[in-house]
Order: sequence, then C-alpha cells, then structure tokens
Amino acid sequence: MTKVKSVSKITHDVLRIVTEKPLHYTFSPGQATEVAINKEGWKNEIRPFTFTNLPDDNVLEFTIKTYPSHKGVTNEMLSLKPGDELIIDEPWGTIAYKGEGAFIAGGAGITPFISIFRHLHSQNKIGNNKLIYANKTKADIVLKDEFEKILGRNFINILSDEKTVEYGYGFITEDFLKKSGIDLKKYFYICGPPPMMDAVEKILQNLNIDQKMIVKEEF
Repeated sequence: MTKVKSVSKITHDVLRIVTEKPLHYTFSPGQATEVAINKEGWKNEIRPFTFTNLPDDNVLEFTIKTYPSHKGVTNEMLSLKPGDELIIDEPWGTIAYKGEGAFIAGGAGITPFISIFRHLHSQNKIGNNKLIYANKTKADIVLKDEFEKILGRNFINILSDEKTVEYGYGFITEDFLKKSGIDLKKYFYICGPPPMMDAVEKILQNLNIDQKMIVKEEF
C-alpha cells in the first residue's frame, strides 16, 4: 500500500502519478508492477504500470495513459487525490538496458523507456542511443521536451494521423528505420501495441537482426 502524493496531466490523456515509496522497495529501470486503487469496487481491478522515475528517488512515479471512454481503472485514476492509496505488488518486467541501440516505442509503450533514459542521462551514459517514437498526433508525444533535451537529433518521431513539417508521417517501415540511422549490430528495444510490435519485429527479421539483440515488452 502506498499513498498518492500528487496527480498531474502531462498530455491531454497521460497522467503523472507520484506516490510515497514503501520502505526497502526497489526496482530496475524498465520494470513495472501490478497496481490497484484502494477504494471499494476497485481493489481487485489490477493493472500493470511502469515505474518512470529513477530507482534511487525517494518516491515512486507512474506515467499512465488514460482511457476515459472505457470507464476502467485509468479513468478512475483521473479522480485520484493526494492521500488516496494505491495497492502495489512486487516489481517485474522483461525490458532492461543491455547496451546501446535503438528504442522503438508506440504510444503508451514509451513508459519502460522513460526510466531507462532518465537513468542513463543521470549517469552521463546516453551515448548514441536512439528513440524512435510512433504516435497518432503531435499532442500524443509524451515528455517531448525532456526527450529532445536528453537525446537531441536521436529523438525521432513519426505520426500516423497528422502531417507535420518536423516529423515523419505514417507507420514505421524498413525504409524509415534505415533513414533514422539505426546501427544493425546494436540492440533493439521494442514496446507498444501488439500490431505495432509485430510489424517492427517483421522488419527486424527482414534486416536479419539476431533475436538475441531484440529486447521487447508487449504493452
């Protein structure tokens, strides 16, 4: 059990929830946990959410895409206030930083990468890592300013529903990845909706990327 300290919106449909950190609770960048709201009718509604703060912080932070029309857990989180409680489980997750490469995210699939990039940045180890981020519109890009500051030109966006001057348009393709300057000998980290994950994995297979160099999490 942990108490909510603050709730704020970072895009039109993404929440930043900061909670107290239970004593001796630890996680690795990229990991998630099961979360439920400690309110009548919601305690058994468990959902996975990723930690997006640094492991050494004295709080926990979750960056959560909300779906108000679903009337589910994320919609209920829109009404959370400081002092409300969340039930959290042990940390878990298959995405962990193994070395430099290209991080490919779709929508809310960005969340495991937030803590990883913040952690690398805090250690001055960003190197030549790239983040390729697919969204519907510019308004959907999570933490745009922070990623631009951390990654500069290595923060590459593509939008499926909005044409802009500065970003790619459409879906991630083999051609788009090649133009992004990816290094085929480095790691590929993928997280996003299943159709996007499948499409990217097919591209990586076509490029003969060794399966051992692909780190993924379905979101």
